[in-house]
Amino acid sequence: MKKRAVITGVHGWVPEYVLDNKELETMVDTNDEWITSRTGIKERRILKGENQGTSVIGTAAVKGLLEKTNTNPEDIDLIICATVTPDMLFPATANIIADNVGAKNSYSFDISAACSGFLYALTIGSKFIETGAHKKVIIIGADKMSSIVNYQDRSTCIIFGDGGGAVLLEATEEDLGIMDSMLHTDGSGANYLRIEAGGSKKPATIDSVTAREHYVFQEGSTVFKFAVTNMADVSAQIMKKTI
Repeated sequence: MKKRAVITGVHGWVPEYVLDNKELETMVDTNDEWITSRTGIKERRILKGENQGTSVIGTAAVKGLLEKTNTNPEDIDLIICATVTPDMLFPATANIIADNVGAKNSYSFDISAACSGFLYALTIGSKFIETGAHKKVIIIGADKMSSIVNYQDRSTCIIFGDGGGAVLLEATEEDLGIMDSMLHTDGSGANYLRIEAGGSKKPATIDSVTAREHYVFQEGSTVFKFAVTNMADVSAQIMKKTI
């Protein structure tokens, strides 16, 4: 029977500091009722302190996962970290996490796909399991969004926080696990959700920093409508395909 990848463990981690709606009221022109009625969000967690990057979040999530599943870190074959807020451009945040948890026999890399990142990484990891190339793969989704959020922009700062989770993938021949996936990308929406500067197209300069172009820009209503419509459609399609 064909091998499938199955999630055998899940662990999440968030920082201690709570940024609630009342505190946001002191930072930007908004209020608890406005935020709650539009998003349902009451609070978000923020990673505080010097030299605290996404690897801190990912490391905590993976350590908890290894402990929960009683897994030896040296038995891990591959670690993939889905993040748009890496500690640095390179080395990969996954490399740092692997070193922190003692996954000495694992190779590791990051993928950057924003909200889709964890699903893409999960699909990639499952293929390595299905082919028999690897026995144990860890997939991480983690972000320190507070590092790229403009706390003068009430349309974005109310939404995002910091946190992450990790799952362990292993093989099974039972009729369960990750059955299939259906992934799509539409690059035509770049104008509606982006970070303008900091990449090779527009490297960081004094002017780009002053213009606050290193923070998330989002045209919320457009992104919301696109996501709701297309996520519903693809959910229906994958269910029909696998029934």
